[in-house]
Amino acid sequence: MAKAADLAGAARLMLVDGISYLDPEPAVFEAMLEGWTKQQRARFLKWDGTIKPRLSLVRRFAEYSNQYPWQWQSVEFEAFIDHLRTKTPTFTVSSGRNYQNHLRLFCEYITDPRYGWMSVCQERFGEVPVQILHEWNTVTHVSEYEGDPSRRPLTYDEIQDLFDAADGRVEEIRKHGRKGALTAMRDSALLKTYYAYGMRRRENVGLDLADLRRNAKAPQYRRHGAVFVRWGKSSKGSPPKRRTIFTVPEMDWIVDDLDHYLTEVRPRFNVGKHPAIWVTERAGRLSRRSANEAFEAARQAADLPEELELHCLRHSYITHLTEFDCPERFVQDQAGHGYASTTALYTGVSDEYRNRLLHKKLGQRFPGIWEDPK
Repeated sequence: MAKAADLAGAARLMLVDGISYLDPEPAVFEAMLEGWTKQQRARFLKWDGTIKPRLSLVRRFAEYSNQYPWQWQSVEFEAFIDHLRTKTPTFTVSSGRNYQNHLRLFCEYITDPRYGWMSVCQERFGEVPVQILHEWNTVTHVSEYEGDPSRRPLTYDEIQDLFDAADGRVEEIRKHGRKGALTAMRDSALLKTYYAYGMRRRENVGLDLADLRRNAKAPQYRRHGAVFVRWGKSSKGSPPKRRTIFTVPEMDWIVDDLDHYLTEVRPRFNVGKHPAIWVTERAGRLSRRSANEAFEAARQAADLPEELELHCLRHSYITHLTEFDCPERFVQDQAGHGYASTTALYTGVSDEYRNRLLHKKLGQRFPGIWEDPK
């Protein structure tokens, strides 16, 4: 068994022996949070996406309960969740589970004897922290998909309306003599690229010019035969995943759009040797927030439902590749999913495709079934 002092985040490493704190409760609480931070950093978890939100939640719960972790009981946590659901009607099941998991992990950390926090609390306050989350007060995961049901693929008509609106914004800006035509042209190419390659937000805005690849099997696409994604979604404690996304024949219109952007539009941003494909007027890399805003502007101009968001283009890409009869494994690799079940959650094929598939399969099994009997 490892000693407490041997572990990152152990109490003996976070508190100085022989020191009497003027205000011991907040001092120990802050030491716990700092120790938990070190313990998570030792596992190579990310600060912005994982550690920081977890710390914020623990502080938020402590403020709500007006108690320190060694005083927490299950009833305080249950009241906290009930408060969140009452105050925020849009508070989802998946968000609730994330909150529960984060607080459970913190309680596991401070109740693990190897870290020594139970001994410290018993010695200083006469109380010890306990695990306050159990199977009877946490959400049970019973459904494969718990995301927003309003998130769906766009239909082919909606895709066309979105792109027409994005192109129309350029002419509208020019017509009124306003600034922003250049960024509108960039945004139009940006949205089309999101759809044509089914990328996540970060994957697309993270592309550099060097990530454009030729495909020896499709020389007609020139340098747009594929894109090399270096900022794919990472697993916890792992670096971003990489993959190559090939340009598919059904989306080969993106070749001319990208070529026009790179040769006619991007140089006018005067970014010099900046490596990024998607750049700003201030000669920097486009942010994910700006990509979201570009989609929202085009969606509003096209008068599409408000629940549609940029990530829906990724759902659309995966769905439409399926309807193009691409092999399941190819679609999964293009999307960068580790499991086919994940790809299935993104797929929302149309009734027309289902009927066409059924017609085909029945015709194969029962030859002549669709022939006109005469």
